[in-house]
Amino acid sequence: MTDLEGRVAFITGVARGQGRAHAVKLASLGADIIGVDICKGIDSMDYPNASRDDLAETIRLVEAEGRRMVGRGADVRDRAGLAAAFQEGAAEFGRVDIVIANAGIVRLTPCADEERENLWRDIIDTNLTGAWNTVEVALPLLREGGRGGSIVLTSSSAGLKGTASDRAGAQAYTAAKRGLVGLMQSLANQYAPEWIRVNTIHPTGVVSGMTMNETMEKLFAAAAVGEGSGMATMQNALPIPILQAEDIANSVAWLVSDEAKFVTGVALPLDAGFNVR
Repeated sequence: MTDLEGRVAFITGVARGQGRAHAVKLASLGADIIGVDICKGIDSMDYPNASRDDLAETIRLVEAEGRRMVGRGADVRDRAGLAAAFQEGAAEFGRVDIVIANAGIVRLTPCADEERENLWRDIIDTNLTGAWNTVEVALPLLREGGRGGSIVLTSSSAGLKGTASDRAGAQAYTAAKRGLVGLMQSLANQYAPEWIRVNTIHPTGVVSGMTMNETMEKLFAAAAVGEGSGMATMQNALPIPILQAEDIANSVAWLVSDEAKFVTGVALPLDAGFNVR
């Protein structure tokens, strides 16, 4: 694979899971990292977010690859705070070449009727508006470099194929992840003349703190005996129940490299055949 020596990647949701895997993989190919993560809980969610210790571990792993990382706590819903964190990294490295809008949350369990609107808002604001904020704060420096670049928005298999659910969290998650495709297509068309490529990735289930927690374990156990809302339909065509974060990072590393220099405006399934079932 073409190396990324001298390039800088801005990654959100970097403290664990796919975000950490992206940071470590790109660092192994020569990139320095600007990374942010919320590093605190969101009240409407039913699982814990990454911690400051998780973020510190990502920094350690990047540095073990011989690269530098500026890692900060920031909420992608907070445009000003996100911009401030990005600018610290920009001051350190002086450039950005790759943007991976990866931060995301999900809740598939029921909530009280009076909580539905707030849950919807938290997921849309994080998964869709947060991705837009990520691009917005990084795009001026990316364009200023005049070297082109690559933007990857982390969508989901749910962004290509919705499944039945009456739950506000699942509906919001699908709407946000589908919305990222429209955002990607708009940005890809707008910035193609500057050789800035924009794509979405659509993973199936991936091992992370978002999927491997007590709440999700109960949902999948219920689905195994025919209970639950829609979980039983969330199965891959290939005989593998869940992917590793590194599997996704390997594909993203190709997508942001010069080997994919003509790939833009693409919704790339990394889904073990989920969408053909």
